[in-house]
Amino acid sequence: MLGLANSFKYKRPTLVYILISCILYLWFAYGLERTEALKLLFLYTALFVLAFQIIKTSGFYFRMIVIAAILFRLLFLFSIPNLSQDFYRFIWDGRMIFEGFNPYLHTPDSFIHNGKIPVVQAQELYNGMGGLSAMHFTNYPPLNQLCFFIASLFAGKSILGSAMVLRIIIILADIGTLYFGKKLLERLKLPSNRIFWYVLNPFIIIELTGNLHFEGVMVFFLVWCLYLLHSGKWKWAAVVLACSISVKLIPLMFLPLFFWWFTSTSFGEQNNELKRWIPDFTEMKKLMSFYTIVSITIMLLFLPFFSMEFINNYSKTVGLWFGNFEFNASIYYIARAIGYSITGYNEIAIIAKILPMVSVLIILGFSFFKRNDSIPKLTTSILLAFTLYLFLSTTVHPWYIATLLALCVFTNYRFPLVWSFIVILSYLSYISIGTSDKSENLWIIGLEYLIVFSAFIWEVMLKKRIKI
Repeated sequence: MLGLANSFKYKRPTLVYILISCILYLWFAYGLERTEALKLLFLYTALFVLAFQIIKTSGFYFRMIVIAAILFRLLFLFSIPNLSQDFYRFIWDGRMIFEGFNPYLHTPDSFIHNGKIPVVQAQELYNGMGGLSAMHFTNYPPLNQLCFFIASLFAGKSILGSAMVLRIIIILADIGTLYFGKKLLERLKLPSNRIFWYVLNPFIIIELTGNLHFEGVMVFFLVWCLYLLHSGKWKWAAVVLACSISVKLIPLMFLPLFFWWFTSTSFGEQNNELKRWIPDFTEMKKLMSFYTIVSITIMLLFLPFFSMEFINNYSKTVGLWFGNFEFNASIYYIARAIGYSITGYNEIAIIAKILPMVSVLIILGFSFFKRNDSIPKLTTSILLAFTLYLFLSTTVHPWYIATLLALCVFTNYRFPLVWSFIVILSYLSYISIGTSDKSENLWIIGLEYLIVFSAFIWEVMLKKRIKI
């Protein structure tokens, strides 16, 4: 205890920054309305500056930063999210399961419009989630639904209580990411303090813990999977990767990128150039076993909800995100503008079919033409492939960037850090959508992506990188 006290004594500037951050996080959690643009910009920017100062002045004193990161998250515990309304649907789905309904088979509209009250506080939850969510079937995978059910189990009659349970789950996931991320960095002989650029990042604290988005749980399973792969426990890694997919579907697109991980050993033993590109049967068998374990685990997790109606509803709902919704896009908005100039109509139906095909080709390129035979190389390929996917997407919600931020700590790229800060500009579009003006401010979106693209091009294409 005396040693800890002395350590804190010589870190007084850091303690001051932590104290100020606590005050600002409390202000953010309990004193900010989503329409208060200037206050939002001020608090967000100040918290980023303070996070940098905490890391800088602490000398990466591990225990102090861990305590600060957990404390900042706990400050949000009794708050209702002020930048997102998705949590109302989370609570609705959890209470549907608790009442014996399959959440994939019913929309909130189908109950409310018929005057039915399927869950406690149904009308309040329905009003909170908004019309867009209420009219569609749920798209949250089974482990996500399990988290929602746990919230209903422990706080089935209180929206705030349910939010608190969901928040505790997300905080525990972040602690898990800290644990496995640090261990993986140490095994890779990379600075373990890199993990703090994720754990202490105000974007992660606000967007995941504050606004209750479950990318944090998905990231926890993904980082754990990478740790298991590096440890040689590829079968357990497959199970954990399936869990990550069963929280959010995003890691599904990463599956081809594991090709070289299982085949590089046999390829490396081949001196003949042609043989280097011919997979060894034993290694291919291991790769297919990995994919089989992932697939079986996912199917088992979906099994309690399975029906033909579920398949129809779920596939349609997931498809909507690619062909109907538009938000905070970049390349897609440029393609849309070109389409308007040529035809005079929004050609999303055509563009939204072409861009995913380009994304698939990019992922396949990273899968087969880059030797992803180490964790840094694998995470770099996943990072770049997913970044390009987001650049081509029709919808890029701010919390999607959490995955990039987690992956970048295992690479030499830092552009996700820039994006995690500048993404605040997309929140301003949320603010405008929340008012009578239902359209995004494309000047704001353009400024966001000008900065993000500049950082990306500089690091990936222009800057001479240090090889890991």
